[in-house]
Amino acid sequence: MNDDQDQKYKEQLQQLKIQLLPNILEKKARERLNLVRTAHPRLAEKIELTLIQAAQAGQIQEKVDDEKRKDILKRIQKEKQSFRILKWDR
Repeated sequence: MNDDQDQKYKEQLQQLKIQLLPNILEKKARERLNLVRTAHPRLAEKIELTLIQAAQAGQIQEKVDDEKRKDILKRIQKEKQSFRILKWDR
């Protein structure tokens, strides 16, 4: 991707976030996500992308409350923890 395409993609993603996230997340879950964003911006980005993808795939039928947000966070953290690089000394 060149810089123009990358910028366009980021703008489209930002528009999706503005349009979809308020419809996907309950107020308390949005507040918590903003707190996560303060401490861990990349993790918050992953959560947002996961929510947007799930909504577009029709997997979210009702607004996500704080408990469901926690479940998504745990699942993302498990994926992160399960990926380890092993170093073999010979």
